[in-house]
Amino acid sequence: MSKKIEIIPAIDLIDGKCVRLSQGDYNQKTVYNENPLEVAKMFETAGIHRLHLVDLDGAKAKHIVNYKILEAIATKTDLVIDFGGGLKSDKDLEIAFNSGAAMVTGGSIAVKERDTFLAWLEKYGSDKIILGADAKDGKIAVSGWLETTELPVIDFISEYFMKGIQKVISTDISRDGMLSGPAFELYSEIMEKLPKVEIIASGGIASMDDILKLDEMGVPGVITGKAIYENRITLKEIEKFIL
Repeated sequence: MSKKIEIIPAIDLIDGKCVRLSQGDYNQKTVYNENPLEVAKMFETAGIHRLHLVDLDGAKAKHIVNYKILEAIATKTDLVIDFGGGLKSDKDLEIAFNSGAAMVTGGSIAVKERDTFLAWLEKYGSDKIILGADAKDGKIAVSGWLETTELPVIDFISEYFMKGIQKVISTDISRDGMLSGPAFELYSEIMEKLPKVEIIASGGIASMDDILKLDEMGVPGVITGKAIYENRITLKEIEKFIL
């Protein structure tokens, strides 16, 4: 039997609170919980093993901001945390790992400062460094999605795969927070052209059916946030799927 897709809930942080944005727009913000640790514990109770923690303040400030929350979740749960948002320097990375991140995700930095990102990959290895490949219309978007480049997503991932990257989180930002269904075609194309890349789908998940479809396609992992917070996917459903 093939391995089930791993469901990875997202907690996005602004001002230390658990929020969601629509299409990466800081002006379209919904606060779901004042206490991210409480949310993380609920996920753990449902049998979830992994968490995608995003420092949106950090993404805006261009340096790590919410590391105390990372530390609290890492010390008070057994969740395997991948952390992203605003990681721009070696110091940021050290703080993230020292605060309990098992993995970090680099997106903008991989576009704008390739040498730094490659040095991280060499130092920490492909188990700990995830490539963030955020896409809009098949092109890479950076800086908390505030800029779109002319770089095709497939070329971008392919180039880093040749350098040793194994894990890639790809978010279709036109769908993120919109509950409009994920970019099935994009993930299908990535898997077809780069079958050895461990792709994690993100953005647009609206229901358990979306996750089941990605699972059927053989996608290894999926990140979902808003669908859980708006009760379109219940923790009971996730628990049942995991078991």
